[in-house]
Amino acid sequence: MQAQRITRVPRLPARDPESHKGRYGRILIVAGSRGMAGAACLCAAAALRGGAGLVRVACPREVYPVVAAYEPSYLTWPLPQNEDGTASETAFDELLELAAQNDIIVVGPGLGRGAHGLARRLVAALSQPLVVDADGLNALAGHTELLQQRTAPTVLTPHPGEFARLLGCRSAEVQARRESLAIEFAKQTGAVVVLKGHGTVVSDGQRVYVNQTGNPGMATGGTGDVLCGVLAAFWAQLAEPFDAAVAAVYAHGLAGDHAALELTQPGLIASDLLVYLPDALQELEREE
Repeated sequence: MQAQRITRVPRLPARDPESHKGRYGRILIVAGSRGMAGAACLCAAAALRGGAGLVRVACPREVYPVVAAYEPSYLTWPLPQNEDGTASETAFDELLELAAQNDIIVVGPGLGRGAHGLARRLVAALSQPLVVDADGLNALAGHTELLQQRTAPTVLTPHPGEFARLLGCRSAEVQARRESLAIEFAKQTGAVVVLKGHGTVVSDGQRVYVNQTGNPGMATGGTGDVLCGVLAAFWAQLAEPFDAAVAAVYAHGLAGDHAALELTQPGLIASDLLVYLPDALQELEREE
């Protein structure tokens, strides 16, 4: 059976005047390492801009001061670390305890190769909805059976290189068969696949959406971290992970389009998306 092609972008629900931060999702982001503190910062700030009620970042102790100082609106948690500045597997039990207090878990942005073992253990053990990005995905190369064993919903956000590693093929093959491979892998694993790039593909194996927003100015470090945070925030507000992924890639690309109009494509950097995301959300609300 062919996947149903989706063109309508879901909207975030209107906010109840009587609501509180607990209504809009508690998100735990396990991210960052020596030299990649920015990934944790961008992801967490994007989750806040995307409307999450409460965001906490768990990162290696070495980069904790940098992450904590970037944005006062999220919470932070220092983790024991390896010699290479990545989160240690000894953090596993405390991360499970932290995860139990949250609705959506993100694993991977800037996590580093040294934390691959920790990432695999978290993917296998977490019972909460999970977004896996960057080094969380690289950790699963050769271990994709862990995704099939999960009981809670999972969203994967690979770029073509990461997806190629998951599939055990070349990036060129991924680019040649973007839609079909995303659909097939979603069916195989039960996860929602968000294959990033020009015309980002979103599939849950039964449905497929190809995004039309965004521009080449977004081909710069950190934009994927922003998408990951926005997606987690939208998932906390839209119960369906496929709907959240579709809305997130659309709004993320639209923020990039707004930013490029003002700053030019070459002048666009990932943190600009945080500034223009509210404009994108406003436009999304206006569209029929």
